[in-house]
Amino acid sequence: MEEVNMTLRIYNTLTRRKEVFRPLRKDRVGLYTCGPTVYNYAHIGNLRTYIFEDVLRRALEYSGYKVKHVMNITDVGHLTSDADLGDDKLDREARKEGKSVWEIAKFYTDRFWDDIKRLNIKKADHILPATKAIKEQVKIIRQLFKRGCAYETAQAVYFDVSKFKNYTKLSRQKLSQKIVGAREEIVADPDKKNPYDFALWFKLAGRFKNHIMRWSSPWGQGFPGWHIECSAISTKFLGQPFDIHTGGVDHIGVHHTNEIAQSEAAFGKPLAKYWMHGEFLLIDAGKMAKSEGNFITLGTLLKKEFNPLSYRYLVLSAHYRSKLNFTWKSLVAAENSLKNLYDFIRKLKEEAGSKFGIKKAGAISKYKKSFEEALFDDLGAPGALAAVWDMIRAYNKQPANFNPRSVLSLLYNFDSILGLGLKDLKSEKPSRKVLALVKKREIYRINKQWQKADEIRAKVWALGYFIEDSSHGPIAKKQ
Repeated sequence: MEEVNMTLRIYNTLTRRKEVFRPLRKDRVGLYTCGPTVYNYAHIGNLRTYIFEDVLRRALEYSGYKVKHVMNITDVGHLTSDADLGDDKLDREARKEGKSVWEIAKFYTDRFWDDIKRLNIKKADHILPATKAIKEQVKIIRQLFKRGCAYETAQAVYFDVSKFKNYTKLSRQKLSQKIVGAREEIVADPDKKNPYDFALWFKLAGRFKNHIMRWSSPWGQGFPGWHIECSAISTKFLGQPFDIHTGGVDHIGVHHTNEIAQSEAAFGKPLAKYWMHGEFLLIDAGKMAKSEGNFITLGTLLKKEFNPLSYRYLVLSAHYRSKLNFTWKSLVAAENSLKNLYDFIRKLKEEAGSKFGIKKAGAISKYKKSFEEALFDDLGAPGALAAVWDMIRAYNKQPANFNPRSVLSLLYNFDSILGLGLKDLKSEKPSRKVLALVKKREIYRINKQWQKADEIRAKVWALGYFIEDSSHGPIAKKQ
């Protein structure tokens, strides 16, 4: 890969501005991405966030950084409300399906990995379920007690938000607004000091007395709240502070706000330097969510015979910080664009390997520059795709100005970020018989023996191929 001279700029939710990315350690990046709650299939809105995070990781690696990517799996403690209300999502789904919580967690975790693989999303380097990090979560809660930021009731252990200055610095929501919202909810624990304090640990009491997943702790048997797992898992693998923390915009007001509060209160230093958030995927102009009953899974797309990477292409066509309205029409358009890109790659492969290919070097550096300028300006994937198509149009208009091998190599280089599987395309290579006929026809054509050339063309057609005459020589293509 050629040296990258671009400076990566990213939008930091914490500061509300684009910033030049400068890692805490030279050439190394610590990246934490919030993982799925494995009580159901991930919907394509969830998967949009994972695609954005994958592009971020790939852009960092393209820039020459060594990325240490960490992700959690939430398999306990995430209640049906992002606050401390309702049932544990895993527990509720287990009762609904008549299975154990452990069976539910394993099944939907495996389905999540299936989706990730189909979308060509790189797996994190370190992945840990919340249930495998109980010791680390308890350790942080102990530290919070030492700092005077946690308290205990008969039902749970809570973080005392009043003890943490500037609690809403990420969301920039006024605490008075948060208080009003919290008071409007049904307060599950009357002994909470403040309605907006959040649970660090639930005891086996009240509504959770029969909770199946339980562990010993200094506060009795119970299970962790949702937010504490990310603080524990990120710190375990990345230390504190680390470089980048990501997630969906729905995490800003509650989950990430609580992560910052408990981590920084426990250790007295920032949790992450940069916070990045992907926008919602909409359907019928409304948020796609399991709770709304309007979610579409990747499996739905597969049943309709769409290539999963068509969805990835669709996601890349919008900036990660812009809402994207999903329609079947837009997915069809994305699939057609991807097919056209694949056809061009196959054509390039054939022309790059043809003995008739012209070896003239093409002026492709400007397209590389356009691609990188777009990508390095806060992951501008739509602009990067535009640079790809600009180069393709220029090639098709004046192919003699380009070396097909150079163009192919550059597209593979681009795809190390886009992740559309260009290198994995299988060429529809004709048989030796077809290739021999094409070669024979070209000799007739050069000698202006048109009738014999046409007879060969007919024979090639009968074998299921047609001949396309290009400036790089004749190419046999599948009908």
